[in-house]
Amino acid sequence: MLATAANAEPQGQKIYTQGGESPAAMACATCHGANGMGTDSAGFPRLAGLPQGYLVKQLEDFRSGKRANAVMQPIAVALNDTEGKAVASYLGAMAIAAPSVDLDPAGSNGSAAEKLVKQGDWSRNIPSCVACHGVGNRGVGESFPPLVGQSGAYIAAQLNAWRSGTRKNDPNDLMSHIARSLSDTEIQDLSAYFASLGGEAKQ
Repeated sequence: MLATAANAEPQGQKIYTQGGESPAAMACATCHGANGMGTDSAGFPRLAGLPQGYLVKQLEDFRSGKRANAVMQPIAVALNDTEGKAVASYLGAMAIAAPSVDLDPAGSNGSAAEKLVKQGDWSRNIPSCVACHGVGNRGVGESFPPLVGQSGAYIAAQLNAWRSGTRKNDPNDLMSHIARSLSDTEIQDLSAYFASLGGEAKQ
């Protein structure tokens, strides 16, 4: 067991930077950046610091079609289970800097988006974002990833995917309900808010 754990990070780093055994399993860094923080302009998300279990589940969901993406589906299929767990472990171990904005739910709300993030809108059964995704960079458990450090384009794309039903791998249909309850303006404002928080990979 210890030998397996010791080998996971070097194997994961190799897959991330060079790709897997299958030629179709291209290097993750090609799209997600050398530091795992994603490529904002292209909408490729931050992977650095996301929980291993969450990342493994996303790979499984890309394979099964629960999460649709023309780029990730063939890569996920090409990675075997051992490779998927290794690269997820490598990414999960990456350290991320603290957010540049206070996410304390007890703090002031300077905008409608910030109010949704910290308090939600219970008149529409929308919980606060921090209730599930946490106030820092680690998220909550393996089902709710951190949102700090993700690009606005990526967050907006995922909210719209949940709204349209092209993404349906969230616990108890929670995100689908929330996305369908948000207006187009709210989706854009929330995406911009989280993008403004920054978050950088520590060297």
